[in-house]
Amino acid sequence: MLSAAPAVAQGCAMCYSTAKATSKDGQRAITRGVIILAIPPLTVMTLGIGLAFRYGRRRDQDHEREGILSRE
Repeated sequence: MLSAAPAVAQGCAMCYSTAKATSKDGQRAITRGVIILAIPPLTVMTLGIGLAFRYGRRRDQDHEREGILSRE
């Protein structure tokens, strides 16, 4: 997941040729930069999904409690 595998039809030719022409250290720096730039959106997305599941579980538990109380 963290590798910089080539993707079909992603990026412009100028960006690709410039990145390809850099040294191995430069290519590693570009890869690290992409990973660092991906961390904030992935974190926000993970937190959002976690909160959604937590809210859904709590809502289901509340509905179960209401169902038990209304039967008594």
